[in-house]
Amino acid sequence: METLLPIIINLVSGVVGGNVAGALLKNLSLGTAGNSIAGILGGGIGGQLLSALGAGGLDGIVGQLASGGVGGAVLMMVIGLLKQMFGGKA
Repeated sequence: METLLPIIINLVSGVVGGNVAGALLKNLSLGTAGNSIAGILGGGIGGQLLSALGAGGLDGIVGQLASGGVGGAVLMMVIGLLKQMFGGKA
């Protein structure tokens, strides 16, 4: 369970980060479901990448929350931008 908890925190904070970014950047929003899916993926990937890099000195739950949330928000914004660039209405 000790190894699963950081991953769960990253995924949940990624969902929150993706939805917060979608609410703030309505022109890039993918809808609640899209923002959540992008947030889960971004939170998992971003959380693992930033924790491997040291997350800027943030350790423990705070670092996992920050890295997962940022990863989710960034991936949601990237997908929203790509969707706009290729003709989709984001």
